[in-house]
Amino acid sequence: MTVAEVLQKSTDYLQTKGVPSPRVDAEHLLAKTLGLSRLELYTQHDRVLSESELAAARSLLERRGRREPLAYVLGEWGFRRLTLHVDRRGLIPRPETEVVVERCLVRMQDVVEPEVLDVGTGTGAIALAIADEHPGARVTAIDVSRPALDLARENAEQTELAGRVRLEEHDVSAGLPPGPYDLVVSNPPYVEPDDVGTLEPEVREWEPREALVGSGVSAKVAGAAREVLRPGGWLVLEVADGTAAAVAGLLEELEFVHVCATPDLAGRDRVVEGQWTP
Repeated sequence: MTVAEVLQKSTDYLQTKGVPSPRVDAEHLLAKTLGLSRLELYTQHDRVLSESELAAARSLLERRGRREPLAYVLGEWGFRRLTLHVDRRGLIPRPETEVVVERCLVRMQDVVEPEVLDVGTGTGAIALAIADEHPGARVTAIDVSRPALDLARENAEQTELAGRVRLEEHDVSAGLPPGPYDLVVSNPPYVEPDDVGTLEPEVREWEPREALVGSGVSAKVAGAAREVLRPGGWLVLEVADGTAAAVAGLLEELEFVHVCATPDLAGRDRVVEGQWTP
């Protein structure tokens, strides 16, 4: 079979499995199999795949057909300027989380060596992106999950940022590690337990439940952040779609000032931030 034929058959197969973007995913999977870029696939439409290549392509395709997330099947995912290893130990980095990093960088632009705390680091995406893009930042990244911390550590080494990010096992229910910090950032679990059934299979059945589902975690992080932020320091939170106003109200009740919400690329308010000025 040629590249063109495999792409078409793969697209048809994924479509029957309900995969939302069958053609794009088929391209990613075949490119991964052949060690090519998606663009290069279209310069080799007539190339005939060997039996071993077909078997490898079929294996990846079947995994995606079971609705395993594309990022997990590929084993890596891009996040801002980084390529991170991803698997079931951590949430897949998403575009809205890139906006979180952007807001953090804005809040730290005038601080030469900011002390940063990333709460619930998962893959390490936020912590590593901040360290990568703000040369003076000193980042502490915490998570209650040891497997997630192992994944973050692998990514820190892979991106050559291990010397810039300190990883610690820590439960937010015990408060936050002593500061003071110039910025506290978190993408906390914010899916309500009753809403789990509404999630896509890729999320509901594959991504780590403890990183997805939680009630009141944003409030815990915000309350604890007041104890560890420097005067004038910032709290930046990713929030669930439709909850930005409520979270902003919570920050105001906790006496944060200059509270605001920032939309993601789809125009939905997904990042809430406030400044601590006791």
